[in-house]
Amino acid sequence: MMTQIEAAKKGIITPEIKKVAEKEGIDVTGLLESVASGEAVILKNNIHDIAPVGVGKDLLTKVNANIGTSPDRMDIELELAKLKISEKYGSDTVMDLSLGAILNTVRARILAESKIPLGTVPIYQAGFEISKKKKHIAEMTIDDYLAVIESQAKEGVDFMTVHAGITRKAWEYVNTGGRILDVVSRGGSMLCVWMEANNAENPLYTYYDRILEIAYKYDVTLSLGDGMRPGATADASDRAQIEELITLGELGRRAREANVQVMIEGPGHVPLDQVETNIRLQKSLCDNAPFYILGPLVTDIAPGYDHIAGAIGGAIAGSVGADFLCYLTPAEHLCLPDLSDVREGVIASKIAAHAADMVKYGKRVRSRDDAMSRARKKLDWDEMYRLAIDPDTARERRESSGVADKDYCSMCGEYCAVKSLNEIRNNK
Repeated sequence: MMTQIEAAKKGIITPEIKKVAEKEGIDVTGLLESVASGEAVILKNNIHDIAPVGVGKDLLTKVNANIGTSPDRMDIELELAKLKISEKYGSDTVMDLSLGAILNTVRARILAESKIPLGTVPIYQAGFEISKKKKHIAEMTIDDYLAVIESQAKEGVDFMTVHAGITRKAWEYVNTGGRILDVVSRGGSMLCVWMEANNAENPLYTYYDRILEIAYKYDVTLSLGDGMRPGATADASDRAQIEELITLGELGRRAREANVQVMIEGPGHVPLDQVETNIRLQKSLCDNAPFYILGPLVTDIAPGYDHIAGAIGGAIAGSVGADFLCYLTPAEHLCLPDLSDVREGVIASKIAAHAADMVKYGKRVRSRDDAMSRARKKLDWDEMYRLAIDPDTARERRESSGVADKDYCSMCGEYCAVKSLNEIRNNK
């Protein structure tokens, strides 16, 4: 069985590539070329029965929702409800970031019920398995880590964050570079601890070829993690971040040579004026591989509103080439998100992704916006609800206004500009 990139290199249009092209309304030959070159990926483990999702060149900007338990709150049913909320409001993928004693059970349940591709961060499970043996993460071996990747791939996980780009050189830049926040990546910090304790190179980097072998077997897309991503806007674009990005570019090339699909993960906290530069730099250093970004958050002072800070950065990043937005919720930096947080996070990122696509693709995605404007001109509320990113909220807000039975809203009332001009034209 060939991987999607392997088939594409041979000019074979797989059912998955065909489905993605049809769904996106693009030429299948162009998508085939993008997958072959590594500029697009098809997210689907070859044993996972889901609809494939395409990420990358000429494809709509995608949105991911993070869910999962924490050691302080392990409620499987809550996480499954978050999955359903994510799917309902249009998340293209979901990542299970579970920690705690039930993390393996949570992942199995999500895989069984998810209708969209699932991503994971295998080092979380590796750390858990080590702790069960009363050991420290510094005692993890590469075989411990590979066993987790193999088991998750066998379960059907579609893409995995692998922090293979964290090197001792990048870690040294953190130590000497004067960052405000050293390492905010959970998986990244675990590997920094491992390197420091063992005085050795990151085993995920050293044994990267063995990771590629497993990914190839199941056509798992590797999402090369940005363990050195800035956790403060003051730390953006520093030597540690760029050193890791250079390494990720090299690892991406090795993955494609091994016929393994690969994405690159990106920052983080980035000031507004550096967002475009970060995206263009990544595309240059990583051969235009799909870029998967967290936000980026354009300010550090918005706890409770980080979904907005992230959507601002995400819209700009997407408009200049980022391909995949990982949502942030109002709970970011504060607590585990609840159902309302997940909904708000997905919607904010969907708005950012669509705004970006309006710039990238113009008329291809503007039809919905134009239809909304025409519905507003007609004061056709039902059509407006249908076209809205969040129909439920739109309908609820209007119905609570007290004028839902009128042909205007409660903002302008009878002085509605649209209503007034419609009446003039209708009376001619």
